[in-house]
Amino acid sequence: MNDTAYNDNNKLSIKSWAEEDRPREKLLLKGQSALTNAELIAILIGSGTRQLSAVEVAQKILAGSQNNLNVLGKKTVKELCKFQGIGPAKAISIVAALEMGKRRQKSTVLERKQIKSSHDGYAFFQPIIGDLPHEEFWMLILDRSNKIMGSERVSIGGVAGTVADIKIIFKKALDCLASSIIVAHNHPSGNLRPSEADKSLTKKVYQAGKILDVSVLDHLIITENGYFSFADEGMMS
Repeated sequence: MNDTAYNDNNKLSIKSWAEEDRPREKLLLKGQSALTNAELIAILIGSGTRQLSAVEVAQKILAGSQNNLNVLGKKTVKELCKFQGIGPAKAISIVAALEMGKRRQKSTVLERKQIKSSHDGYAFFQPIIGDLPHEEFWMLILDRSNKIMGSERVSIGGVAGTVADIKIIFKKALDCLASSIIVAHNHPSGNLRPSEADKSLTKKVYQAGKILDVSVLDHLIITENGYFSFADEGMMS
């Protein structure tokens, strides 16, 4: 592609680019890691507008998301449709792709990963509940070697809290013949300080686990940027 200046009425379309510069062809020639975020998004949306190429539309979307994929991943279909050149179909493609990336991160962790510390538990839960606008309560089911057997969502709540039923927690654990579990919930506010309700629930879950011979190793409070571990703070009792 030459360096001749051009105006909006004489835009060069992606088809006129050198083959190695087109997003799809570039992926085939050099692999997906060679593409920029804008180029990857351009492949998802497929086309631009009369004035903008797909890559330029993607660049505007990223600029409107602080050039941060985590920020982009929180945008709704309605919010994405506010960008020039993006309709519901293209917006849905972007939302679906980012959700798939989040789920892939989760499934990678599920490959019998061993939990050795509170940070390992945080690394598992953060992609799932770390940036949710409401609270959810989850549990991680472990074998005798603290390897992950599975995970379960126990409850969904509102912005201010969620209620976890201890009977449901241990039914899930016993159904899987779990040796131990880690429970976790998120704080959408970003506040890592446990509430009195959090402390009370932790005590009840821990005591129930002792009776049922299912060790409760930790209760984690997850936020987008950090976590609180009851076990690390000596509060599992």
